[in-house]
Amino acid sequence: MAGNAAKHKPDKALRQGILGKALPNEVNKVIQQYTLSPQQPRGVGLKDSHAYKRPKPHSQLSTKPARPSPSPSIKTSNQHQRHHQPRKLVTAAPVRGQRREKHQCEISGKEAISALSRAKTRECRQQIAEVYCRHKERTLMPETVPRYCTIEGKANVNVQWDEGSEQTAPAVPVRIAFVLVVHGRASRQFQRLFKAIYHTSHYYYIHVDQRSNYLHRQVGALASQYSNVRVTSWRMSTIWGGASLLTMYLRSMDDLLKMADWNWDFFINLSAADYPIRTNEQLVGFLTKYRDMNFIKSHGRDNTRFIRKQGLDRLFFECDTHMWRLGDRKIPEGIAVDGGSDWFLLNRMFVDYIINSEDELVVSMKRFYAYTLLPAESFFHTVLENSAHCESMVDNNLRITNWNRKLGCKCQYKHIVDWCGCSPNDFKPPDLPRFQQTSRPTFFARKFEASVNQEIVTQLDSFLFGPYPQETPGLQSYWENVYDETDSVASLSDSQLTHYHAFTRMGLSRAATSLPEGVCVCVYISRGHPVSVHLYFLSDVFQGYLVRQHAGNLATSQLETLETWVSHSNHFTLAPTTNTLNRLQFAEVGTDWDAKERVFRNFGSLLGPTEEPVAMQRWGRGQNVTVTVVWVDPTNVIAATYDILVDGGTEYTHYRPPLTVPLRPGVWTLRVLHHWNLLASTSFVVSPLEYHDQQPIRQEDTVKLHSGPVRNSYMEQSFHGLNPILNLPVHLGQVEEAEFKASLTGAELQSWVDHLLSGVWSAADVCSQGPSSCPVMQRCRETGWSALSPDPKSDLGPPRGNGRIR
Repeated sequence: MAGNAAKHKPDKALRQGILGKALPNEVNKVIQQYTLSPQQPRGVGLKDSHAYKRPKPHSQLSTKPARPSPSPSIKTSNQHQRHHQPRKLVTAAPVRGQRREKHQCEISGKEAISALSRAKTRECRQQIAEVYCRHKERTLMPETVPRYCTIEGKANVNVQWDEGSEQTAPAVPVRIAFVLVVHGRASRQFQRLFKAIYHTSHYYYIHVDQRSNYLHRQVGALASQYSNVRVTSWRMSTIWGGASLLTMYLRSMDDLLKMADWNWDFFINLSAADYPIRTNEQLVGFLTKYRDMNFIKSHGRDNTRFIRKQGLDRLFFECDTHMWRLGDRKIPEGIAVDGGSDWFLLNRMFVDYIINSEDELVVSMKRFYAYTLLPAESFFHTVLENSAHCESMVDNNLRITNWNRKLGCKCQYKHIVDWCGCSPNDFKPPDLPRFQQTSRPTFFARKFEASVNQEIVTQLDSFLFGPYPQETPGLQSYWENVYDETDSVASLSDSQLTHYHAFTRMGLSRAATSLPEGVCVCVYISRGHPVSVHLYFLSDVFQGYLVRQHAGNLATSQLETLETWVSHSNHFTLAPTTNTLNRLQFAEVGTDWDAKERVFRNFGSLLGPTEEPVAMQRWGRGQNVTVTVVWVDPTNVIAATYDILVDGGTEYTHYRPPLTVPLRPGVWTLRVLHHWNLLASTSFVVSPLEYHDQQPIRQEDTVKLHSGPVRNSYMEQSFHGLNPILNLPVHLGQVEEAEFKASLTGAELQSWVDHLLSGVWSAADVCSQGPSSCPVMQRCRETGWSALSPDPKSDLGPPRGNGRIR
């Protein structure tokens, strides 16, 4: 469950009066189009698919899928499907592309008007208006739904699990269809999960988010190695809380039922952030014993609170990769709405019922949940509890989730959904005992994130399969790709592209100085943009970036592929004070601060003039204290200052001052003061940009982006009166130098960038992907740090005699 009852209010922009402001012309047009004048007749004008049509009466449960027909073994999923007569589309969202007819109604709801004012595309605004009007006419969703469960209340099936259940092999063991729903770029973490759950007896169907092309390529290469692994031939951009996630699950189920050569018994969904805490054999033994059950976690007993907390009594609609709240609605009468976790294990009989049944319960629930927040957290629960399958419900999804509501409920999804939600935290090594101390059967845990902590995964892996030999290379290392040339530089920000090019120059400079002066066999010239960029961690500590590039050897004209490791240094300094109130342990400035995991997702803080930086402070426990934070730009202009009250038990504080961009490039300083006495300071670099819209920057753009804000006013309030108090004189020479540098281009601009970044970054090492003309250049595979070096814990190989990889 991920809703947050405390936030059951209109969003902040709405409360602050966005509705009282003039709406964009396009929005006004849409509202006018859907507003009836007294002379206008009523049309029938939304897409026909939005109209609620009464389904067929309840019929006998469908428990036997149609007889499969043979199909060739080809890797794309749609070619493994048996052929059916055309029937209804299995989807949790309205059908697009049908005939559009005029339909007009008065759009008066504040939430709907707010959604129209914020939606980016005309198509999305049109769809929002259509959904709103259909709902207003009470034709969008069912008002009553039949219940087919013959028992009162909720089934309470008690299941037992014996640690030694895998020792007695079941006569007919179940076969599992693992549906892996993945996104992002953490391919090596996904490979470790796959390695841990793989067995030749089971099936693996993988959906990669439409926005994750790098991971899709990696997963495609993985699937080509195994006959029981397939990747969906279609891809969706699923969002947290969106109807698209339910649509994706239903479509995956439909595909699996059509695969004639996959005879599976259970459907299990996993993400790349999951990991097993019991063996495959134990899972199979348990599910075989309870092969007629469905394992799904319910929220508890207070149904009214759950409905309010999840927003089930609100109308939502997804478009423009956003979940829009459009107003209130009523829960259909006749059924008990249930919900909880959207991670579950369902048997084939129930999956077939969900997909192929046309009874009124299933069809009505698909329509209702097409306009529901977090539908995957409630749809399957509600259908199961109200159907003739209700007595197969086990209130346990066989997983342990690391909930920490204090940290995980930070409204971190407000940019994609009009609601506040929660997300589980990552497990860390101290959590290991929890996996063995659960009082109920559990076989998986979530969440794990190797870029935050890989050691816990290694500990679990050792517990399940035995430890790797101590001399195994790469055992404490983790690499994660952040850029690949196949993605094209259009996927990078100008700041990232600038930094990555500067990092390659650092590597070439290190190579050039590896031999005595005058020996040119290690002198290189960079060719084109970087080939790839990886994050590199060792023992769960960020070590820097690994940037691969093509470079021409000046002596031989040979083209080589080099990889440079650049490491980062911080400049945090505590003041030499004996003040007992100084609880401050560390301070840092960056972007993409993750308050849940307490890390900057922009590792190493690659900052450019258009960034919106955050200042973070880490504290020890002690007395309450109020401190002052001061931001100083490269010319000693005080950009911002504010006070922070730090309670005795507070561990982290963070704040993003609303600075006017562009920020002036150069070395900035952050000071933390108590009663105007310095506690600590840190410096950070805002790099000028070598690129604008991924092209070499022109002088007219450098002047705009590198001169700082107009009149040096980072905020409406001026703080120049504090300069004498803080002993920060503004020298005319500093200002003139900054103005001169703001117009630099070409080689002079590169030199400025290199000079600034060399204060916080340095080339730790360089290697060559292949043979090199430089005699001291080591091969990347022979290093311990390169992204090309051995990584056995993540490497995949052929199945062994026992059917496993790990």
